[in-house]
Amino acid sequence: MGMYASVRGWLEIDFEQRAQAEQIIDQNRHELYSGGWAFPAKPFNWSLYLFYGGDIRQRQIGWFREQIDQLAALPPADEDDDWPRGLFVITLEDREDAETWQIREGAVTVLPAPDLSWLAE
Repeated sequence: MGMYASVRGWLEIDFEQRAQAEQIIDQNRHELYSGGWAFPAKPFNWSLYLFYGGDIRQRQIGWFREQIDQLAALPPADEDDDWPRGLFVITLEDREDAETWQIREGAVTVLPAPDLSWLAE
């Protein structure tokens, strides 16, 4: 059957980057797991948050990470020099500790998150 990972988090981008983000997600389309992405139905205020939530097979974590790497690398859309930023929490079915993927300045940093291990229960 295989082991699962629970993936949940958000990414903040500029509204001008939405089409690029949708293209990255579409190019990496997975028949089942791409359904975890959610975009706001209508823009409001000044930030655009993309959300992902879902349980995926652990062997698909690489598929998801590739998208996050590509989204994190979107260059700033304006002179404010704001790169995409966000946070994802990953818990694996066969491990008690969670990890976080912190997105900022065009990179993804993976850090253990033992304080979030209650999410794996």
